[in-house]
Amino acid sequence: MKATIKMTAIAVLIFTGMALSAQNNRSLDNYREPDKNGVNVFEPEKDTTSTFQHVKVRLGGSFALQFQALSHENSGALPLKEIGENFNLATANLDLDVALYDGVNMHLRTYLSSRHHPAPYVKGGYFQVDKLDFISKDFLKGIMDYVTVKVGHMENNYGDAHFRRSDNAQTIYNPFVGNLIMDGFTTEVGAEVYVNKDGFLGMVGLTNGKLNQGVDNPGVTSPSFVAKLGYDNMIADELRFRLTGSIYSTSKVANSYLYSADRAGSRYYFVLESEDASSSGNFRSGRYDPKLSNEITAFIINPFVKYRGLEFFGTLEIANGKADAETDARSASQFAGELIYRFGRDENIFIGGRYNMVDSEEANGNDIQIARTQLSAGWFLTKNVLVKLEYVNQQYDGFPTASILNEGKFNGIMMEAAISF
Repeated sequence: MKATIKMTAIAVLIFTGMALSAQNNRSLDNYREPDKNGVNVFEPEKDTTSTFQHVKVRLGGSFALQFQALSHENSGALPLKEIGENFNLATANLDLDVALYDGVNMHLRTYLSSRHHPAPYVKGGYFQVDKLDFISKDFLKGIMDYVTVKVGHMENNYGDAHFRRSDNAQTIYNPFVGNLIMDGFTTEVGAEVYVNKDGFLGMVGLTNGKLNQGVDNPGVTSPSFVAKLGYDNMIADELRFRLTGSIYSTSKVANSYLYSADRAGSRYYFVLESEDASSSGNFRSGRYDPKLSNEITAFIINPFVKYRGLEFFGTLEIANGKADAETDARSASQFAGELIYRFGRDENIFIGGRYNMVDSEEANGNDIQIARTQLSAGWFLTKNVLVKLEYVNQQYDGFPTASILNEGKFNGIMMEAAISF
């Protein structure tokens, strides 16, 4: 533990010195800004204009802290952990972005503090290629003006909700405190190829289907396929329209983590957890994993419309699959709709609401439903500093009497302060 902290501190000092010595290190080409400028950005815009002059290192970070005032209850058959009003664990990210060559960038994110892991660990990173000038000047320029290639152990581009979710301490993009109930997010080794032209977007990718990497257990995992097709453009003055459809599919994996890969943890600490629950061991509080651990195919459609300060983002998702011990496939579906109104100077204030519902068939045959309502308000004090206030109400239906979630519900207030740079 001490050695890990020492090495992390040394790395931070080294990279800080590199960042301070680099010129114009505040931004890179084809890059999503980590502050307010990155809000409502999905895949970074493909821009053929280059600002590259030499290797450029950008050191960034994010910090988030919540005050939680939630209450919870269930049928009483199984006792719940007693919770009160107080601060949660402060979380922190370290981001390293490097322009290695004209049209070639690298990204690396490390969780310095997260709910699940007591020590710093690497979330993932990728190598992004927007030009092939390292082969020869303007090599395949007519193609690369519209194509981007990403390779790495990275956050896979399934759906659009992962561009708006809180990623440990990076919460500025999220107008709410919590993520979706069925949180489609995973990091796997793979490659993605993008084509972007006149607002039309296409992406195909392959991954090895594994969250935890290793060469053991050969033959139990086959490649996973991910793809996206969509359109994103200004269709009238001040009116932006985006619609995408995505698929994630794998035929054989040791364990699919599509809805359980986030090791940073839920924002709602200890809700509907047992008396002996621990913060790190029960880090998915308030979320739902349908446990479709093998032969999973998931589809998701995400519409996004923004007119002036008013925006709508929706999620319609269906997942099918089964666990190793099951002979028949099951399904889980999710619907979410959020309406946000941004106003004030440069839209630095917002209010909004989200309704999120999950309907799933469990392995024991029960049909369950989980419904959540969130009301939120936020204020960007600066483009790097955001404070949010959220009211959340979540209810569970259809869980058996032997489940701690039987007649379960939680509600209350969350406050969050976030810094990203």
